Amino acid sequence: MYIPKLCDRLWLWRSDRQTSFLLLLTISLTTLLVPPSLAQTPLIPSPSSAPLELDLLTKPKDYVITANTIHPERLTVPSLWWAQQNSEKKLLDNWIAYPTSGKEPARVDLIVNQQIWSLLEYVERYDFVNRLGSAARNFGYNVRVFNYQKEPLATYTCNFNTSPALCSIQTTIKNKIGLQRSL
Repeated sequence: MYIPKLCDRLWLWRSDRQTSFLLLLTISLTTLLVPPSLAQTPLIPSPSSAPLELDLLTKPKDYVITANTIHPERLTVPSLWWAQQNSEKKLLDNWIAYPTSGKEPARVDLIVNQQIWSLLEYVERYDFVNRLGSAARNFGYNVRVFNYQKEPLATYTCNFNTSPALCSIQTTIKNKIGLQRSL
Protein backbone atom coordinates (compact mmCIF):
# COMPACT_ATOMS: atom_id res chain seq x y z
CA MET A 1 0.00 0.00 0.00
CA TYR A 2 2.83 2.38 0.60
CA ILE A 3 4.14 2.19 -2.99
CA PRO A 4 0.87 3.15 -4.76
CA LYS A 5 0.44 6.20 -2.50
CA LEU A 6 3.96 7.32 -3.35
CA CYS A 7 3.30 6.80 -7.06
CA ASP A 8 0.03 8.76 -6.84
CA ARG A 9 1.79 11.65 -5.13
CA LEU A 10 4.56 11.60 -7.72
CA TRP A 11 2.01 11.61 -10.55
CA LEU A 12 0.09 14.54 -8.98
CA TRP A 13 3.32 16.49 -8.47
CA ARG A 14 4.29 15.84 -12.11
CA SER A 15 0.82 16.80 -13.30
CA ASP A 16 0.86 20.07 -11.30
CA ARG A 17 4.30 20.86 -12.60
CA GLN A 18 3.24 20.22 -16.21
CA THR A 19 0.14 22.37 -15.73
CA SER A 20 2.23 25.20 -14.28
CA PHE A 21 4.68 24.94 -17.14
CA LEU A 22 1.91 24.95 -19.76
CA LEU A 23 0.24 27.95 -18.09
CA LEU A 24 3.53 29.85 -18.00
CA LEU A 25 4.23 28.95 -21.63
CA THR A 26 0.75 30.11 -22.70
CA ILE A 27 1.10 33.45 -20.89
CA SER A 28 4.56 33.99 -22.37
CA LEU A 29 3.48 33.21 -25.91
CA THR A 30 0.37 35.35 -25.58
CA THR A 31 2.36 38.39 -24.53
CA LEU A 32 4.87 37.84 -27.31
CA LEU A 33 2.46 37.08 -30.13
CA VAL A 34 -0.42 39.45 -29.43
CA PRO A 35 0.61 42.90 -30.70
CA PRO A 36 -0.36 45.93 -28.64
CA SER A 37 -3.35 47.85 -29.87
CA LEU A 38 -2.55 50.49 -32.45
CA ALA A 39 -4.95 52.80 -30.65
CA GLN A 40 -2.84 52.79 -27.50
CA THR A 41 -0.85 55.92 -26.84
CA PRO A 42 2.02 56.19 -24.41
CA LEU A 43 0.89 57.35 -20.99
CA ILE A 44 3.77 59.78 -20.66
CA PRO A 45 5.16 61.53 -23.76
CA SER A 46 8.84 61.51 -24.61
CA PRO A 47 10.85 64.54 -23.51
CA SER A 48 11.29 67.30 -26.06
CA SER A 49 14.14 66.79 -28.51
CA ALA A 50 14.47 70.51 -29.25
CA PRO A 51 18.00 71.84 -28.78
CA LEU A 52 18.93 73.93 -25.77
CA GLU A 53 19.12 77.60 -26.83
CA LEU A 54 21.63 79.16 -24.43
CA ASP A 55 21.74 82.40 -26.45
CA LEU A 56 18.22 83.14 -25.13
CA LEU A 57 19.78 83.75 -21.70
CA THR A 58 21.54 86.87 -22.98
CA LYS A 59 19.18 87.77 -25.84
CA PRO A 60 15.70 86.65 -24.70
CA LYS A 61 12.80 86.76 -27.10
CA ASP A 62 9.29 87.84 -26.13
CA TYR A 63 7.97 84.31 -25.84
CA VAL A 64 10.54 82.93 -23.35
CA ILE A 65 11.04 83.52 -19.65
CA THR A 66 14.41 83.27 -17.93
CA ALA A 67 15.61 83.79 -14.36
CA ASN A 68 16.20 87.44 -15.36
CA THR A 69 12.65 88.02 -16.68
CA ILE A 70 10.38 90.05 -14.44
CA HIS A 71 6.86 91.18 -15.30
CA PRO A 72 6.08 94.48 -13.56
CA GLU A 73 2.29 93.91 -13.41
CA ARG A 74 1.93 90.24 -12.45
CA LEU A 75 3.67 87.07 -11.28
CA THR A 76 5.97 85.64 -13.90
CA VAL A 77 5.00 82.07 -14.78
CA PRO A 78 6.64 79.69 -14.23
CA SER A 79 8.00 81.10 -11.01
CA LEU A 80 11.15 79.18 -10.13
CA TRP A 81 13.01 81.90 -8.22
CA TRP A 82 12.19 80.43 -4.82
CA ALA A 83 13.40 77.02 -5.97
CA GLN A 84 16.57 78.62 -7.32
CA GLN A 85 17.25 80.41 -4.02
CA ASN A 86 16.74 77.18 -2.09
CA SER A 87 18.64 74.83 -4.40
CA GLU A 88 21.64 73.03 -2.99
CA LYS A 89 24.60 75.40 -2.93
CA LYS A 90 23.36 77.34 -5.95
CA LEU A 91 23.01 74.24 -8.12
CA LEU A 92 20.43 75.91 -10.40
CA ASP A 93 22.12 78.69 -12.37
CA ASN A 94 19.36 79.72 -14.78
CA TRP A 95 16.39 78.53 -16.76
CA ILE A 96 14.60 79.14 -20.03
CA ALA A 97 10.83 78.61 -20.08
CA TYR A 98 9.11 78.05 -23.41
CA PRO A 99 5.32 78.36 -23.63
CA THR A 100 3.24 75.77 -25.42
CA SER A 101 3.68 75.90 -29.17
CA GLY A 102 1.70 74.14 -31.87
CA LYS A 103 4.02 71.15 -31.86
CA GLU A 104 5.43 71.08 -28.31
CA PRO A 105 4.03 71.31 -24.80
CA ALA A 106 5.36 74.01 -22.46
CA ARG A 107 8.79 73.22 -21.06
CA VAL A 108 11.49 74.67 -18.85
CA ASP A 109 15.15 74.03 -19.60
CA LEU A 110 17.11 74.22 -16.35
CA ILE A 111 20.83 74.99 -16.54
CA VAL A 112 22.79 73.67 -13.59
CA ASN A 113 26.31 74.20 -12.32
CA GLN A 114 28.10 71.09 -13.62
CA GLN A 115 30.66 71.05 -10.79
CA ILE A 116 27.98 70.90 -8.13
CA TRP A 117 25.81 68.48 -10.14
CA SER A 118 28.72 66.05 -10.46
CA LEU A 119 29.20 66.05 -6.68
CA LEU A 120 25.61 65.00 -6.01
CA GLU A 121 24.64 61.39 -5.45
CA TYR A 122 21.93 59.88 -7.66
CA VAL A 123 19.26 60.33 -4.96
CA GLU A 124 20.18 64.01 -4.51
CA ARG A 125 19.91 64.58 -8.28
CA TYR A 126 16.58 62.77 -8.36
CA ASP A 127 15.32 64.89 -5.45
CA PHE A 128 16.41 68.11 -7.20
CA VAL A 129 14.70 67.12 -10.48
CA ASN A 130 11.59 65.98 -8.64
CA ARG A 131 11.26 69.22 -6.60
CA LEU A 132 11.77 71.54 -9.57
CA GLY A 133 9.74 69.29 -11.85
CA SER A 134 6.85 69.39 -9.38
CA ALA A 135 7.08 73.18 -9.18
CA ALA A 136 7.07 73.48 -12.99
CA ARG A 137 4.28 70.88 -13.31
CA ASN A 138 2.06 73.12 -11.18
CA PHE A 139 2.35 75.72 -13.98
CA GLY A 140 1.85 73.12 -16.77
CA TYR A 141 5.52 72.80 -17.78
CA ASN A 142 7.78 69.81 -18.43
CA VAL A 143 11.43 70.09 -17.37
CA ARG A 144 14.77 69.27 -18.95
CA VAL A 145 18.06 69.66 -17.07
CA PHE A 146 21.28 70.65 -18.87
CA ASN A 147 24.77 71.88 -18.09
CA TYR A 148 26.38 74.80 -19.94
CA GLN A 149 27.96 72.34 -22.39
CA LYS A 150 24.38 71.60 -23.52
CA GLU A 151 24.58 68.02 -22.28
CA PRO A 152 21.19 66.62 -21.22
CA LEU A 153 21.31 65.47 -17.60
CA ALA A 154 17.70 64.71 -16.65
CA THR A 155 14.06 65.19 -17.62
CA TYR A 156 10.74 65.48 -15.80
CA THR A 157 7.99 64.86 -18.33
CA CYS A 158 4.24 64.78 -17.71
CA ASN A 159 1.07 63.82 -19.49
CA PHE A 160 -1.15 66.79 -18.62
CA ASN A 161 -4.17 65.20 -20.36
CA THR A 162 -4.70 62.89 -17.37
CA SER A 163 -5.92 63.92 -13.94
CA PRO A 164 -3.78 63.90 -11.96
CA ALA A 165 -0.93 64.42 -14.42
CA LEU A 166 1.22 61.32 -14.90
CA CYS A 167 4.92 62.17 -14.76
CA SER A 168 8.24 60.44 -15.31
CA ILE A 169 11.80 61.31 -14.31
CA GLN A 170 14.71 60.19 -16.44
CA THR A 171 18.32 60.85 -15.60
CA THR A 172 21.52 60.39 -17.52
CA ILE A 173 24.63 59.43 -15.62
CA LYS A 174 28.20 59.26 -16.80
CA ASN A 175 30.40 56.42 -15.75
CA LYS A 176 34.05 56.92 -14.88
CA ILE A 177 35.21 56.67 -18.51
CA GLY A 178 32.72 59.31 -19.66
CA LEU A 179 30.09 57.10 -21.35
CA GLN A 180 26.49 58.13 -20.76
CA ARG A 181 23.57 55.91 -19.98
CA SER A 182 19.97 56.71 -19.23
CA LEU A 183 18.13 55.48 -16.14
